[in-house]
Amino acid sequence: MALTKYRLGELIKQRREKYDGLEELPARGVAREGFISPKQDGADLSLYNVYYLNDFVFNPARMELNSIALNTFWDKAICSSLYEIFYVERTDLLLPEYLNLFVKRDEFARKCWFEAVGSARNYFRVSDLSEFEIDLPDLPTQQKYVDIYKAMVANQQCYERGLDDLKLVCDGYIEDLRRKIPGKKIGKYIQQKNERNSDKALTCVMGLSTKKEFREAQSRVNREELGNYKIVNHNDIAFVPTTDTWKVLAFAVNKFNKPIVVSPIYEVFSVEQSVLLSPYLAIWLSRREFDRYARYNSWGSARENFSFEEMCNVEIPIPDINVQKSIVDIYNVYTERKRINDQLKLQIKNICPILIRGSLEEIR
Repeated sequence: MALTKYRLGELIKQRREKYDGLEELPARGVAREGFISPKQDGADLSLYNVYYLNDFVFNPARMELNSIALNTFWDKAICSSLYEIFYVERTDLLLPEYLNLFVKRDEFARKCWFEAVGSARNYFRVSDLSEFEIDLPDLPTQQKYVDIYKAMVANQQCYERGLDDLKLVCDGYIEDLRRKIPGKKIGKYIQQKNERNSDKALTCVMGLSTKKEFREAQSRVNREELGNYKIVNHNDIAFVPTTDTWKVLAFAVNKFNKPIVVSPIYEVFSVEQSVLLSPYLAIWLSRREFDRYARYNSWGSARENFSFEEMCNVEIPIPDINVQKSIVDIYNVYTERKRINDQLKLQIKNICPILIRGSLEEIR
């Protein structure tokens, strides 16, 4: 059977249905990762739109980021009126899940960005999408490649459920410690450092991210002029004092087994490893509760800063060093599995163009 080319406008239809408020429905937004909880509490739900199972929901101002999702979760739900909704009307020709493979490709996102129009901001609408062309194999072939994709997603989700269980174990240990062991100020176990790379011997310069980890320094950093940069030795901790920019405390432990250098505006301190392990302390500093604590205890006029002195006042339970090691080991397993899970998600996203190409080549 040969491939058949269609305009998407021949196969899909826009849904325009306002929420009447008569029943309680889940409200979700859309990001590149899929459906997300709404960012705004107390919104006027009378302005929201309704979507159904197998409907597509997308953000017309963020299609270059691939902010589109197929609803496979709820029979009926609502979203902001800023989003656009459509569904596959000709399911005798096109499976919604196969169209999902088509739209989750980087190539599709680039085309949406190219076709988006606007003055202050570019928007991509259902009317624009309707002009796109798609080559379709027969339904059995579509279903075959959809099943491959669904099997990969099912495996990833199974792995993620195990990851959630491990996270509960980590959180359980931390909460148990907080209940049983009185907190101690960490100031007596940490020491501020101001060692500079004056001889320019170190060239590995790193920045900090909101993910609580070191990242490659920005390209504007002059790598020939690192003499004033601060040195961060193995197991030392660096953090960005300014908290009003990202609303979280950006910090990281040097786990590279070699010294690195960071911006002179960062704070750097060492930890007395015989009493308090740097990775154990990092677990506490990584908690969302601590981000709120750091913001509350940040001071300044033009910019708010969480100083080293305030860091010294932080109180955490400090158990025996062997207990700390056990907690760190569990947390390391969790972070490694989380990294693998993120890789699986990326592989699933990258497999979409391969599956589309495979289905077309099979028919050809």
